[in-house]
Formats: sequence, C-alpha cells, structure tokens
Amino acid sequence: MLRLWTEFQAMLADEEGASLVEYALLVALIAIIAIAAITLLGGNVRDTLSEAATSL
Repeated sequence: MLRLWTEFQAMLADEEGASLVEYALLVALIAIIAIAAITLLGGNVRDTLSEAATSL
C-alpha cells in the first residue's frame, strides 16, 4: 500500500506532461502570430519584390 501511495505522489509531482502542454501552446501561439504577420504584410512584400524584379 505504501508503494502505491509513493508512486501516486511521484506521478502527481511529475511535471513532464505540463511542460509538453506549455510547449504545444507556445508553438500554437507562434504559428498564429506568423500567419497573422504573413497575412498583413504579404501584399507589401509581394509589391516590393515585384518592383525589384521589374527594375532588374
């Protein structure tokens, strides 16, 4: 019984799962920011590159 209790406490103290969730949320946030930046700045970058290609 004591062994089950100590294993249960060790499982509760394990923060590996929480770290995985935090990393997943961080990756999702970075992806959302990247998509928003590409959406907002995509037209300006396309126009600038088109002008540069035309001038060459």
